[in-house]
Amino acid sequence: MSELTKAAVSESNPRIDQMEEVDKFTQQELDERKLIYPGMNSPQVLNIFRELRTQLLQHQKKKNFVCMVSSVSHGGGGSYVTQNLASVFALDKAKTSLVLDANLYSPYAQNLIFGEAEIGITDYLSDPAIGIKDIVYATGVPRLRAIPLGSNSEGAAEYFESEKMLSFIDEVKHRYSDRYIFIDAPPVASSSEARILAGIVDMVVLVVPHARVTSDQVQIAIDIVGEDKLAGLIYNN
Repeated sequence: MSELTKAAVSESNPRIDQMEEVDKFTQQELDERKLIYPGMNSPQVLNIFRELRTQLLQHQKKKNFVCMVSSVSHGGGGSYVTQNLASVFALDKAKTSLVLDANLYSPYAQNLIFGEAEIGITDYLSDPAIGIKDIVYATGVPRLRAIPLGSNSEGAAEYFESEKMLSFIDEVKHRYSDRYIFIDAPPVASSSEARILAGIVDMVVLVVPHARVTSDQVQIAIDIVGEDKLAGLIYNN
């Protein structure tokens, strides 16, 4: 097990202040990764994500949740929004967050991790010898953890609709009552995997890339998710 993983899984005590961390990203590294942080050069962006955090908490009546983030089209900024929603929740020292990379066509969790991730969610779902503790990685953002996609993405649709996936979601949500999980998913309109995931999360955020999709495309994505699961739309410039 790598040192990165060890730092992530030494959390047998559910107290946030006892979570072990690896080195933090520098401001330059945060900027290069397009991650928000206090004191960044674009405070309006930070404030937008803080407002989104407030809205999501109100939507779930301040309970922790599992939120899938999906762009209406490929390359629409879904991964950017996912990681920064997780980052803004982790800014609150009373909360932790977890990014689960389920974006088969453009995995991005490596952006959060020092070094190379060894295994991820698809390895866990396909190999009984791999435990949850083996796939959770500390990141360069305090109180934020990441689970990469992994190396065994073929047949992901079957993995994601398995009982093991349902049990996994339940476990990571309820292990810590102050942990908020964000799933980076492919576009729902073109991905069976994303549609499966939408059915097992608490809510879905759709990212709408500015001037790159039609209103019909947005409506199709909304219809697929369903208004009961849709938390809202985020317009990404």
